[in-house]
Amino acid sequence: MAKFDEYESLPTSNSTTHMIAGSMAGILEHCVMFPIDSVKTRLQSLVSANRSFRSVLVTMIRNEGVFRPLRGIGATVAGAGPAHALYFAAYEQLKVDFTSTGSAHHNYLAQGAAASAATVLHDGIMTPAEVVKQRLQMYNSPFRSMTECALKVYQTEGFSAFYRSYGTQLAMNVPFQCVHFIVYEAMQNATNPERTYNPLGHVVSGGVSGALAAAVTTPLDVCKTLLNTQEAEVLHRAQKTQISGFFNAATMVYRLGGFGGFYQGLQARLLFQVPSTAICWSVYEFFKYFLTKTD
Repeated sequence: MAKFDEYESLPTSNSTTHMIAGSMAGILEHCVMFPIDSVKTRLQSLVSANRSFRSVLVTMIRNEGVFRPLRGIGATVAGAGPAHALYFAAYEQLKVDFTSTGSAHHNYLAQGAAASAATVLHDGIMTPAEVVKQRLQMYNSPFRSMTECALKVYQTEGFSAFYRSYGTQLAMNVPFQCVHFIVYEAMQNATNPERTYNPLGHVVSGGVSGALAAAVTTPLDVCKTLLNTQEAEVLHRAQKTQISGFFNAATMVYRLGGFGGFYQGLQARLLFQVPSTAICWSVYEFFKYFLTKTD
């Protein structure tokens, strides 16, 4: 078997390699981009309308401290490691299982189906972590730690609060990941047809696929943020004790922000997703290559 075949077509027994590479990719991706993610969460808040990325970041650091953009990073690390390990291992295996003939690298239907199934598994782990993370990121958050936030949410809102946005998360992430993986695979087919380890190619393919996927799914991300954060000021303006379900969230976004409300934080989302997916794929492909080479 050629060297690039060993790298790109790991056997099922090497799913551990995909899990280790995926875990490292998820943790590094989210840690490096976390400050931008914190700004994105603030910008998607219906309370923070018509503010720029720069103004939110500068105000956050000036008024709340230089480390404020990193609050909630522990929840992300706790969720991203296992979520991405399962996510990449499932995707790599399923895209092959869903391909009856030919190469899985050129079967975009199989890639989309595999990405959808892997996303369901990934979000089952990541959604509770997102709830804790985003509540810690919000302005005037009453929580000081991941543990305090998780316990308080559970005590006051019940276990279901951790999965309140799960449906919306899937509605956003399934199309996001379908576009993401299909565009990435297509770009690799065009720029790296032999599927060798190509750091620049992985970075460019990852960045482009992330940008397209992010642009398509930003309105759903805004709804997810509203469901996760349950901001007191928004609930007060809406005269509600809580907002549940995608339809109610979308209605509230439109009521308080108009059509433009669905694209709050778009710039920050693109600033986050383009380097984020570039980092994710380059780290994943590096560890997959490294672990395969040393097997």
